[in-house]
Amino acid sequence: QVQLVESGGGLVQPGGSLRLSCAASGFTFSSYWMYWVRQAPGKGLEWVSAINTGGGSTYYADSVKGRFTVSRDNAKNTVYLQMNDLKPEDTAVYYCAASKYWSPGPQRKDFDSWGQGTQVTVSS
Repeated sequence: QVQLVESGGGLVQPGGSLRLSCAASGFTFSSYWMYWVRQAPGKGLEWVSAINTGGGSTYYADSVKGRFTVSRDNAKNTVYLQMNDLKPEDTAVYYCAASKYWSPGPQRKDFDSWGQGTQVTVSS
């Protein structure tokens, strides 16, 4: 049974940091691209970041470039999203997703697997 379980969300002040984790099971994690996608209140899905199977190539949306860093640990079947200098516009539910091949997303149907999401709220 394929599972992606996100954790690490919460309430943080503007300028603060959070680290999201996504634990994967039920598939060969090291063979899959991993992604972070978010959905702000009342808005559509937004592709945030991607990392290739080996972790050597990473990609970011312009809105988070320079502030967010994606990484993975294939030995632990886990992908991470380090978020620094958080802004109120980063408030969203953050989803972890997986696909065998590159996918531009950001819809759920564009990926092979999708997590349940973790809430990130940036507010003073």
